[in-house]
Amino acid sequence: MTVSLPPLREVIARHGLSASKALGQNFLFDEKLLDRIAAIPGPLAGEVVYEVGPGPGGLTRALLRAGAHVVAVERDHRCLPALADLAEAFPGQLRVIEGDALKIDPFAEIGAPFHIVSNLPYNVGTALAVGWLGGNAWPPTWKSLTLMFQREVADRIVSSPGTGAFGRLAILAQWRSNASIAMPVHRSAFTPPPKVMSAVVHITPKEAANGVKMSVLENLTGAAFGQRRKMLRQSLKGVPGALEALHRTGIAEDRRPETISIAEWCALAREIG
Repeated sequence: MTVSLPPLREVIARHGLSASKALGQNFLFDEKLLDRIAAIPGPLAGEVVYEVGPGPGGLTRALLRAGAHVVAVERDHRCLPALADLAEAFPGQLRVIEGDALKIDPFAEIGAPFHIVSNLPYNVGTALAVGWLGGNAWPPTWKSLTLMFQREVADRIVSSPGTGAFGRLAILAQWRSNASIAMPVHRSAFTPPPKVMSAVVHITPKEAANGVKMSVLENLTGAAFGQRRKMLRQSLKGVPGALEALHRTGIAEDRRPETISIAEWCALAREIG
């Protein structure tokens, strides 16, 4: 679908918008870059996409051009007129919800499987991602996650055991999903430029390990990486059944949490039940 749209900078100027630091906003204007991000999940024609923090609608227009039906959640009421213009340009393809994404259940709003594609606000990005990756029910209601993070957070999500970045976020992302960095994004691509580099992470669900409950895994990893410099015998002593599970799985108590593989974390969680 070919729709003639004004340049994003013109949209920003017309609606008097500026990025809000309090809301963690940084706008992307490069439409070729935005089209590349929208292409990461694969063909979107006829697919439903959930987007958080569309702002003036840069990524939103790329998703709409790709043929997606977009449900966008925007907290900043200043951006709503610009998004209304997009909804008018793409009839029937865009629904905007004004609200806090941390309090919204996308499946309740959409009622069918969907992709999540978002240039996440920096101040809530990790919390949202953990929420989407969590829960004992699997497979999830989302088909894929394509999310912009600060590069440091992106590296933590895809990190391997034994590295300094490896921790709870990597385990939650990888034990039943495939996670990869789809593309780096230079800080200069944003307005205003953030102090750090960014990257787009692409996550797709895979089969979960048998007998492992997410709630148990979250409890284990929360305790262990909350005291990551301590040995497991110390950091896990407050988790009921954890030390006994270490003995049964043959995992040494004097190891530190970042040295434990995802398979070993799953084995521990399975033993605890």
